[in-house]
Amino acid sequence: MKRDRLILLAIVAAVIVVAAVQHALTVDLLLAVAVLVPSVILHEIAHGVVANYFGDSTAKRQGRLTLNPLAHLDPFGSLILPGVLALLGMPPIGYAKPVPVDVSQLRNRRNAVLIVSLAGPATNLVISIACGIALRETLPQLASSAGGIGIGFTALFYGGVVNLLLTVFNLIPIPPLDGSAILERLLPQHAWHSFLRVRTYMIVVVVFVAVLAPGVLQSIYSPFESLWLHVFAGA
Repeated sequence: MKRDRLILLAIVAAVIVVAAVQHALTVDLLLAVAVLVPSVILHEIAHGVVANYFGDSTAKRQGRLTLNPLAHLDPFGSLILPGVLALLGMPPIGYAKPVPVDVSQLRNRRNAVLIVSLAGPATNLVISIACGIALRETLPQLASSAGGIGIGFTALFYGGVVNLLLTVFNLIPIPPLDGSAILERLLPQHAWHSFLRVRTYMIVVVVFVAVLAPGVLQSIYSPFESLWLHVFAGA
């Protein structure tokens, strides 16, 4: 555990140093990353909680149903990837260490896999809507105040848009993203196990698109972001 902490601290320090050298270390960047980390953790906890409900206690037994970030953070997906994307001016997409799910332990297996997979994006969507409602409620106060926009308002804004981004991104039907569970559910039974074996390796394709072709993700995300801004920020 001590070694893991040292590794995480080293990675965070490295990202901060690079950001400072490039004069990109801003309050907005720090808030975006600060919002992203707990958001991806809650996303993974939701998977584990729902899996436990359907009979698979693997995540619970491995201590993954906890808010302790050290149990969930993936050095690359939780810190390096979102940090680099943010430094490049791209949406800070990231992921936590996947919660282990033993599908053989689930009741009503194929339907349960779908529900467990969608629990993560559903959690991010709920957080996004909650932040949006809180943001909308603070707008009248800001309009009548000369104090300007505070950190709390900015944090709510990032909480909304970052969690919306996580929702939309994870619902893309490409393995191993959660949206692929919809595709899995439509597959015939004989093809399902083969699909499960290859889905994990597709993360390379997802990261490749996120880093080298961010315009593709932006075109998918933009309509949802515009709707969120219209509903909750009056934009």
